[in-house]
Amino acid sequence: MKEDSGRDLSGKWLLRYRVVSAVQGLTAAGLKRSAALSAVAGQLHVDGAGRGHRFSVRTVRRWLAAFEGKGVAGLKNAAHPHSESSEVLPPELLDYLQAQKAADEPASIPELLRRAREENALHPTVVVDRSTVWRALRRMGVSTRRVRRVEINDKRRFAFSQRMRLVLADFVHFRVGPARLRRLAIYFLDDATRYGLGVLVGTDGEKTVYCLRALQDVLVRYGLMLVIYLDHGPAFVADDLARVLSGLRIGFIHGTSAYPQGHGKIERFNRSLRARILRSFDGALDVDPDCGALTLRLRHDLFDKYNHLPHESLELDTPHQRWTSNATLLKSAGDEEILRAAFVLPEQRTVSNDHCISFDGVLYEVPGGLAGRKVTVLRALLENDALYLDHGGRRVRLHPVDLAANATSGRVRRTQPQERVDPPAKTASTLSFEREYGSILESDGGFPEREDADSLNRHKEDDDE
Repeated sequence: MKEDSGRDLSGKWLLRYRVVSAVQGLTAAGLKRSAALSAVAGQLHVDGAGRGHRFSVRTVRRWLAAFEGKGVAGLKNAAHPHSESSEVLPPELLDYLQAQKAADEPASIPELLRRAREENALHPTVVVDRSTVWRALRRMGVSTRRVRRVEINDKRRFAFSQRMRLVLADFVHFRVGPARLRRLAIYFLDDATRYGLGVLVGTDGEKTVYCLRALQDVLVRYGLMLVIYLDHGPAFVADDLARVLSGLRIGFIHGTSAYPQGHGKIERFNRSLRARILRSFDGALDVDPDCGALTLRLRHDLFDKYNHLPHESLELDTPHQRWTSNATLLKSAGDEEILRAAFVLPEQRTVSNDHCISFDGVLYEVPGGLAGRKVTVLRALLENDALYLDHGGRRVRLHPVDLAANATSGRVRRTQPQERVDPPAKTASTLSFEREYGSILESDGGFPEREDADSLNRHKEDDDE
């Protein structure tokens, strides 16, 4: 029989050999066996992967006795018998489960056990642990993974050949100045020509108002686009943006989540933007962190630099060359007043008895005389959600309630209602009375004055005739 050597040992057994060797080295130096075991057990032993291990005195003593008795082979654990299926489940049940799993792959293990009881493959009183079945099926090579339905998702790259058919939009985050202040910029990019259409810098996160302001600037400069392609950022999934785009008859597409390839053109633009200019803002002493100043810098870079750089995907043409050589006519968005009206949304509110309406948790005062009525207020998105109300032929801007001023200001004297000029409508009782006694009523609605008996008798005879 060929003697085992240390060359065919794995890292686990080599670590045991080094521990045993340390004990033998200390005993050879004259240290007692018990002291050597305690010293080696108290040390940190590092394996071939760089991980540290500590072992008890009992473990080290067992390894040393095994090595002294069988040599290197004693450091190996005895091979345990390996079952190809299960030692506790009957073969008939295993054959049934394997056949059922092959016929119905999505069936779960509890479902298979219930079927086995229904078809007498498993006695109803016998309790079988699902983990035991799972391990047995794994040993038998039966797949126990949940079968996922393959989604049919047609992900193909596309590109429009005409300008302003598809416009891409995305936010880019960066830092500015020695204080490394956070800023973000929204860019609009034409899909067909890679032409930069607009940019706007903000500071309060991905808000819809930044997107709307930049969109209005693009519409004023270049007109309406057919479709705008967006990701799932908070500014792009807001209802306000959807309402504005639907009012302008601009289609919008949200890219699939976790699929950056669908938004790859604008992502590649963002990467080149960081390398070209944004990385120079971080820590720079001469860069003003003001949003207006940064917008001016980035517009200069977009319109005067990027749009005139050769583009590999455009066969080394510049975006400006592709934009100007494209014969597609631009569709005007209308005059400034019409375009600005598209960014004003109507909102329905009910006026409270103290002449207030609530919007986003803020109370706004409205003119008097509207208590209890439903009114339509106009929300100007480009004016930080300023509210307006058409009242008395004029558009009045609403302001939040000043509770402190209302507490000290005088109150309007309550006036009595004016006397009714028009006569009141006659009731059914009044009409009946006039029908019965109308012939004897005076013009003022009263009865005639009392007369003598002869006069009354004459009136009665006239009535009888």
